[in-house]
Amino acid sequence: MSGSVVDNTVLSGNSSVAIPTDISGQILDLDEDDDLEVFSKVTTLTDGSSFNASMQTSPASMINQYKFEEDADTKDIFVTVDNPESHVTAIETYITYRVVTKTTRSEFDSSEFEVRRRYQDFLWLKGRLEEAHPTLIVHPLPEKFVMKGMVERFNEDFIETRRRALHRFLNKLAEHPIFSSSGDFKIFLTAASGELTSHKKQGPGFLSRMGDTVKAVAAAVRGVRNRPEEFTEMQEYVEAFSQKISSVDKVTQRIVREQKEYLEELKECGPTYALWSQSEEELAESLKNVAGSVDRCYKETEEQVKHLSDHLIPVLHEYVLCADTLKAVLRRRDNIQADFEAKAEAIAMKKADRDAMRDDLDKAEDRLEWANNALKNDWTRWQKVMRTDLRSAFVDTAERNVSYYEKCLAVWESFLHSQRTEAEGNGKVDFS
Repeated sequence: MSGSVVDNTVLSGNSSVAIPTDISGQILDLDEDDDLEVFSKVTTLTDGSSFNASMQTSPASMINQYKFEEDADTKDIFVTVDNPESHVTAIETYITYRVVTKTTRSEFDSSEFEVRRRYQDFLWLKGRLEEAHPTLIVHPLPEKFVMKGMVERFNEDFIETRRRALHRFLNKLAEHPIFSSSGDFKIFLTAASGELTSHKKQGPGFLSRMGDTVKAVAAAVRGVRNRPEEFTEMQEYVEAFSQKISSVDKVTQRIVREQKEYLEELKECGPTYALWSQSEEELAESLKNVAGSVDRCYKETEEQVKHLSDHLIPVLHEYVLCADTLKAVLRRRDNIQADFEAKAEAIAMKKADRDAMRDDLDKAEDRLEWANNALKNDWTRWQKVMRTDLRSAFVDTAERNVSYYEKCLAVWESFLHSQRTEAEGNGKVDFS
């Protein structure tokens, strides 16, 4: 799991084939205000079709890297994101998070590292990984926009929600057999702020990125003619998954909003019963008991709403964003195939010198084969992780629901028991 990725060339037969650097839509030099933005589906990459020089293009070597079953219990990088801090300068105000890494990997100079990172640093890392591995599935970051007037810049809930999402993002990378060995991931986890800034500036220039963006748009317009059936099935699956997870996410968020409204009503209910007891002497004890029962149910409901907000909704929403990521990955795969098909067509139509074009076609075919194998293997890994995450979230929610309703039931059963006891003691009506 700790093996490094081949750097600048890959072997194709007995010859060495250079792979051009992928500069498709990499986003660098982000506006400082990005640190104040939270939820947006804007990704850090456009649908480029070229590859980074650090990618392995041999399908055989790609398959050898993916030993998910064997490596499932050999995680050797543990990352914690915590301790958010606000920084105020003459120019800007922003948040940084502490990133603590513990590892047993030999390629690291130490077993523990502590750095501070801001949101745009996480965006940079995601962009670099997508740039180097366009058909591998990078776990999504929290979205980028702030709902104006609804979320304060440095609202504690906002910061904590983002911190948890960033923590989850890095740990998903640490569990991935390819991303966890990325040089950019290592730099992110270990480099001092100045060193990271210098490393980020080594990326391709704006004009180069624009060139690849234009190629990506052209490939998207051209489309693919002979997409393998398995990738068509993937697209259909992703579309269906996206619709279903989005629907569940929206309904769950609506339920939580309604429960919060119910919670506010419940909060006022208990004191109303207590106030009423002051003017009803014979009902005073019963009314006080009702008030106490309502208050206890309020506390249980408050915990229930918090649990849904902190545990179920984040997982559902992460996979809404994952669906968007998958769509982008499939588009990038199609763009790579479209590039190959365009070169093959140019040769067939004698639009260019065939000998000169043949080498480009072979490279394009290698890139396509690498991309297809990478996606197929990572697709299997992603489905396994997704099902584990969602199953865990659903089971956890079910157990919490059972506990919540049992506690509320016990509160009202206790109230009924007290009323029966009081009625029997006074020789009055038996509630049974």
